[in-house]
Amino acid sequence: MSIEQLYGDADRERIVPEPPKRVDAPVRTDFERDRARVVHAAASRRLAAKTQVVGPQSDDFVRNRLTHSLEVAQVARDLARALGCHPDVTETAALAHDLGHPPFGHNGERALAGLSQDCGGFEGNAQTLRLLARLEAKTFGPQGSVGLNLTRATLDACMKYPWPRSLAPDPGGVHADGTPRHVVKFGVYDDDAEVFAWVRRGVAGDRKALEAQVMDLADDVAYSVHDVEDGIVAGRLDLTALDHDALWETVRAWYLPECDDAELAAALAGMRTQESWPSTPYDGSRRSLAAMKNLTSDLIGRFCGSVQAATFAVREAPFVRHRADLVVPRQTEIEIGILKGIAAHYVMQADDRLALMERQRTLLAELFDAMWARGADALDRSFVEDWETAGDDAARRRVIVDQVASYTDARAVKRHRELTGR
Repeated sequence: MSIEQLYGDADRERIVPEPPKRVDAPVRTDFERDRARVVHAAASRRLAAKTQVVGPQSDDFVRNRLTHSLEVAQVARDLARALGCHPDVTETAALAHDLGHPPFGHNGERALAGLSQDCGGFEGNAQTLRLLARLEAKTFGPQGSVGLNLTRATLDACMKYPWPRSLAPDPGGVHADGTPRHVVKFGVYDDDAEVFAWVRRGVAGDRKALEAQVMDLADDVAYSVHDVEDGIVAGRLDLTALDHDALWETVRAWYLPECDDAELAAALAGMRTQESWPSTPYDGSRRSLAAMKNLTSDLIGRFCGSVQAATFAVREAPFVRHRADLVVPRQTEIEIGILKGIAAHYVMQADDRLALMERQRTLLAELFDAMWARGADALDRSFVEDWETAGDDAARRRVIVDQVASYTDARAVKRHRELTGR
């Protein structure tokens, strides 16, 4: 059975049926069309000016949300192909996974979550669904905009947290950028419940699609490896001179609270068996850059290879949608956690970064208040109709949240200055 045959008509269904394209247009599958729609979305372009870990304007080398998403997509596509799930569905989910993130990364998410408690809260993944199925207008139906009108399988693959806010577990741990998790993790706002129910038709409980699990792992793998790479190039850390005692404290505090020193040391020793693990400090030369790229490639291959082998060992194909689950070995979880901890310990705990994050949250709060005071006059034209048709203050506050969340870092700063004079 071909990979296309593993996905049925229900998987390819769209909220608004669409006729076939002209006969003289390039022939594409439904899932290829989904991928193209995400690539060409305005929200995708805005990711280039949104913070990944540090501001995109701070350095020529550092990742932004767009470059991070491209790297996640590459890892996810390769792993999907190896497992046998649809690479286009999985890659599209990876390309879309951060579309709902506001300016200033998880720090901005924290600020907007606090400002939206009385209108349903804020969460980047729930905002992604809202954007794909409503705000990023491409197709209209009787009920209004249905966003990009993606297929059911693709929208389901984008759902990292397939449950509403009311069922979300208490927050804990930290984000990829090192900020504590103050925001509960959920995948749908209450006023998007109808499209959520359509996507999840026939799915029992909160089980994630296999393609969503692959996207989630690819995200973990990409940022764990690449945050370390960014820290090395920035001169903030040296893999040949790690302070193990202090590092283990950070790893346990942020990611792996149940691991003892011996378990962590054994996992690090395993990664050091990679032939590409450095034996001399990074010096910025081309030879050193090449060695670092070999290391990142080897680590990504190491993690994905272990997951592929473990998943195949548990059951036989097909590995599609809700017919299988990804298996991540404990050793791989610990190794990824150590890399995250290295970046956290040497890059993310600087006092100047914490002070900047406080200023960013203050700016977003002031921007929100200024826009609320101005009403529709402060909104982009695409949000004015939402404001005018909102039935109460809670719905109008949601419109302000949607508008602020759409901003890039630079646009938020500029708009703040325009509306407050500061």
